[in-house]
Formats: sequence, structure tokens, C-alpha cells
Amino acid sequence: QVQLVESGGGLVQPGGSLRLSCAASGSIFSIYTMGWYRQAPGKQRELVAAVTSAGSTNYADSVKGRFTISRDNAKNTVYLQMNSLKPEDTAVYYCNADLKHSGSLRLVNYWGQGTQVTVSS
Repeated sequence: QVQLVESGGGLVQPGGSLRLSCAASGSIFSIYTMGWYRQAPGKQRELVAAVTSAGSTNYADSVKGRFTISRDNAKNTVYLQMNSLKPEDTAVYYCNADLKHSGSLRLVNYWGQGTQVTVSS
């Protein structure tokens, strides 16, 4: 089995910064795309940013220029640096990964448990 464990959420004032981390552990052969999604109360879960194993990135328009996604393949960890935070960034942030288990060719998708980010004065 695989676990994605997020950390780094919390309360921050508008204009502040936070850094989220997500570490994958378990029976992992290879991780492909890793990403961050968020879900605000009463809204659908949406993609925030994603990064492939080759380092290609994709961002939601609402966070371009403010958020940066990166990954450490040796540590099976993905990061989300969030700067210039706005109240509308308040949401539960979820880590997501597409990976293959050791001994399997099947691509499996996993979610983390979520971490709360609150932007408020």
C-alpha cells in the first residue's frame, strides 16, 4: 500500500507565504505526475498545480506567478511554495500522485488526507 502524507498547512495573513510538502511512502516502483488540488467549502475540488517526473509543470490560472510546485524524486516528495496568499486561496489542499507499485505495470492514483490552508487577517 501507499501513503501520501501532507504537511505545512496553517493560518496565514493575506500576502503571506506557506510551503506545503507531501511525501509518498510504501510499495512504490515509480511516481509519474504529482500534483496539488484544493477544495473550498461549497466548491468542487480543483487542480492547483502538477509536475511530471521530467519536471514539466502546469498551474491553474489563479495561482500563476504566486505558487511554485517542485519535487524531489529521490525522496518521493512534492512541494508547493505559496506566496502572496489571498483569502480566496483558503481551502483544504490535497496531494495527488500517479504511480506504479513494485512488480506491477498498472498506473494507480492516490490522494493524501488533505491539509487546511486558511488565509485571513
